[in-house]
Formats: sequence, structure tokens, C-alpha cells
Amino acid sequence: MLKVYLSGEIHTDWRERIIDGSQGLDVTFSSPVTDHAASDDCGVAIMGEEPDKFWHDHKGAKLNAIRTRKGIEDADVVVVRFGEKYKQWNAAFDAGMAAAMGKSLVILQPPEHDHALKEVDAAALAVTRTPDEVVDILRYVLTGKLPT
Repeated sequence: MLKVYLSGEIHTDWRERIIDGSQGLDVTFSSPVTDHAASDDCGVAIMGEEPDKFWHDHKGAKLNAIRTRKGIEDADVVVVRFGEKYKQWNAAFDAGMAAAMGKSLVILQPPEHDHALKEVDAAALAVTRTPDEVVDILRYVLTGKLPT
């Protein structure tokens, strides 16, 4: 079984498209919490309110880092999506962490990010444009079959 961690942008359906396209393959998926409010507020919901927004965010970021680190450590393949509209600094961090752990890294990004992400892309084993390309990679890795 191939374990895949889906990291990055949370504002589109790319995760669902990869999961749906991978039906029938021996693969399991995990990801960060994609409910933006829950992700932002997890620290104060669990460890108490903070009057300063910096510390509010700090608590949440640390708890999310525990989940992210565990997900990446357990994964065979890490897919990191950089979206068109939103800056995802956490996605760049996740890509760097996956590369440092020696994980097979697949980047999913639009062409207009090529220059900005050249160092991230250099650490990846594949740079893709669509969720379908990611599915084709997973299928090839598991079965050796090319897309039809």
C-alpha cells in the first residue's frame, strides 16, 4: 500500500480529484486539517484563549505542525499543491520538510509559479500541473501502467 500525504492549498477541490481518480489503487491518503477556521483556532480551543493574535496563531501553528510532521513522516509520497490565488508559505515549508526527510516529493503548481518555486521544484521528483497528472504518477508507481 502506498501512503500519500496531500499538502498545500485548501481553497479548491484538488485533493478530492486525486482521491477520486485513485479509486481502485492500493493507496491511502492523509492531509492537514482543511477547515481553515478549525486549523487557525485549534490551539486556543485546546489550550486556552490568547489576547494577542500572534500567540493565538502561534499555538495553532505548533499543533498543526505536530499533525503535519506525523503525516509527512508516515507518507511514502508527499504531494504539495501551490494554488493560483493564495500564498501558501506552509506549503513551501511542508515541501522542504518532506525533502529533508527523503520523501518522494511531487509538486502540483500552475506554470506562472515556475520561477518563484524553482528551488522547491528542484527538490521534487515530479512537477505536475493537474490532479490528473498526480493520479497518473500514482498509478504508474503502483502498477507500471501508462495513462491511456
